[in-house]
Amino acid sequence: MAWVGFAMVSVFMLLILTRRLSAIVALILVPVAFGLALGLGPELGKMIMDGVLKVTPTAMMLMFALLYFAVMFDAGLFEPAVKRIIRWVGDDPLRITLGTAALATIISLDGDGATTVLVVVTAFLPVYLRLGMNPLILAVMLLLTNTVINIVPWGGPTARAASALHVDALEVFLGLIPAMLAGLAYAFAAAWWLGKRERRRLGWVAGQALAAEPAQEREAKASHRPRLFWVNLALTLALVASMGLGIAPLPVLMMVGLALAMVINYPRLADQRERVAAHAENVLNVVALIFAAGAFTGILSGSGMVDGMSQAFLDVVPEGSGPYMSLITALAAIPFTFVMSNDAFFFGILPILNGAAGQYGVDPLHIARASVLGQPVHALSPLIAAPYLLVGLLKRDMGELQRHCLGWALGSSAVLILAALATGAIL
Repeated sequence: MAWVGFAMVSVFMLLILTRRLSAIVALILVPVAFGLALGLGPELGKMIMDGVLKVTPTAMMLMFALLYFAVMFDAGLFEPAVKRIIRWVGDDPLRITLGTAALATIISLDGDGATTVLVVVTAFLPVYLRLGMNPLILAVMLLLTNTVINIVPWGGPTARAASALHVDALEVFLGLIPAMLAGLAYAFAAAWWLGKRERRRLGWVAGQALAAEPAQEREAKASHRPRLFWVNLALTLALVASMGLGIAPLPVLMMVGLALAMVINYPRLADQRERVAAHAENVLNVVALIFAAGAFTGILSGSGMVDGMSQAFLDVVPEGSGPYMSLITALAAIPFTFVMSNDAFFFGILPILNGAAGQYGVDPLHIARASVLGQPVHALSPLIAAPYLLVGLLKRDMGELQRHCLGWALGSSAVLILAALATGAIL
């Protein structure tokens, strides 16, 4: 089953990277075809439903989060901050890349990648487009900052690792703070380098004026509610705080938040319908892709392919390398979390790696910390929501995003691993 699993993932990746199929079609047809070839026809329905049910909370949260932050953007919540940032960055590509990284770092503290993508892209994409900057630089900045900050205890990877290995999420996080600082330093160094490169490419000179704002940007401001700015800010801060405190499941928080945002800003039924309709296409595309990814991972897990793939990896680990299982885990996390979901890796493969490490006296805390260091590459996986949202907002495709960002993501993981080794966090 291991090699069948690797073959299935390879075929899927080949089809989307060569643009033979859209991601949503490939996510559904490729695993179904492999499942039928293996004679699993009668069981495929249950496998797909199991996978879809696992991603349903994520799809719910994403749907309502997308609508919530879209409504807040329509209402003008981010307008003052965007104006201040734009006033500071001006028309300087270097300041713009640094400003993108700074805003992404701050917004990422809520622990949700999709939220960060939505807020940062909607704030900065018009600036990139007006100046003719490459929008994929914005994607790089998001990737390098969000994946580092997401190591916070309420972030998905750390919470999963702690749960899988029964260790304290706060202890996992505290040991990785120096590595996180190194990762952020790498991100801002990348922002500086890319900004300098864009300066040269665009022939930027000090004092160059910005292009005029597109007319549709001005017309969209009719939906702004400037008098409700402080109310909207308080609602958003309360929502983010509730996420961090775990007051209720994220889908519930986002549902309630959206309902309140609608009633406060657009009390008329016609206005509410208009706001939902304005963003329905993006929301539907992303949510459909999430459910398709659930079908893929459902067959991958239910058929036993994930178990076979993890065992195949353990079979090739040299016997004398046991004491270095934490380093092996960090390196293995890079490809594994790219070709499978975080749930499959953290709850399927990580316990196996930890069990092998335990035979050599390796601390489970070290294994847990090591397991989250591959997240920069995981952020480009076609099996998660954030990159689909990102390419949708940037109007690019997944293959283009991966080709442009993969090298930066590998560099970020390398920096995190080296810093964790140097500070004794994983050894």
